[in-house]
Amino acid sequence: VQLQASGGGLVQPGGSLRLSCAASGFTLDYYAVGWFRQAPGKEREWVSCISSSDGSTYYADSMKGRFTISRDNAKNTIYLQMNSLKPEDTAVYYCARGATPGDFPPYRYAYWGQGTQVTVSS
Repeated sequence: VQLQASGGGLVQPGGSLRLSCAASGFTLDYYAVGWFRQAPGKEREWVSCISSSDGSTYYADSMKGRFTISRDNAKNTIYLQMNSLKPEDTAVYYCARGATPGDFPPYRYAYWGQGTQVTVSS
């Protein structure tokens, strides 16, 4: 099982980025996937997750209305569209797979990608 996150970069406040998480070794048809982030000196923070079945989603309160998680099962890829970015969104963003097939929201995450850096700065 592998998760490859990409799409990070430097963006100005108010800008947008779309992160991708390419999954291999398993199919999104059976497992929920989530996004997390970790800023320097802070604990890892859950951002959002999407189910394996009907595409249901959850978001952390501070991301609601600005971030959108989606999936493309044909490409076995999860996306995180981030709009209206703020300096406090600066962090390394990770995608992770739920540990149990069909569990949503995932009680535990079993596999993690390597992370992609997002920097919001003018």
